Amino acid sequence: MLFIFGLRTKVDQSGVVTQVCRNCGNQAAQVITRRATKFTLFFVPLIPVRTRYTQQCTFCGAEYDIARAEAQRLPVG
Repeated sequence: MLFIFGLRTKVDQSGVVTQVCRNCGNQAAQVITRRATKFTLFFVPLIPVRTRYTQQCTFCGAEYDIARAEAQRLPVG
């Protein structure tokens, strides 16, 4: 019997906030994204394996992980 399985990552942009960047110190737009990785069987996503939230500065391009609670409390506009 043949099984086709793997991992699939879906990236969703949650929103954009204006904050001071941790890396460059400039007041700039910060893009909040959610990356959800799921185990797939026959190309159907079944079980969530990992979920990450990231924030990326549009001025310098620095990207860093943030906690789920921080991503949810940010005023997205």
